[in-house]
Amino acid sequence: MKLLVFVLNKNDKLEKLLKEFSNNEITGATIINSKGMARVLLNKEFEGIFGSLRYLINGDKEDNKTIFMVVKDEMIQLVIDTIEKAVGSLDEPDTGILFTIPLDYIRGFKH
Repeated sequence: MKLLVFVLNKNDKLEKLLKEFSNNEITGATIINSKGMARVLLNKEFEGIFGSLRYLINGDKEDNKTIFMVVKDEMIQLVIDTIEKAVGSLDEPDTGILFTIPLDYIRGFKH
């Protein structure tokens, strides 16, 4: 079992992603709003490099969506393929970031 974490940068793709999950019988996702460190720093009154970056990054952008899922090892590739089908290749800039963490203990997981 693994904890799969996906930070979605394109919020307009969330509904399509959830539909694709449903179509592939992928369940159990938890979704939270999140914000990257650079965006938080840009919203503060920082001088120097952070102040300069404010003009390069769209400060009005919505928060990201971070999706957490406990996934059986044999389902990892299906989940990744489903994500890329909905949001595009994760190799493209500003799509999102995905990683997994091995789980050695879990309770309350319903499957």
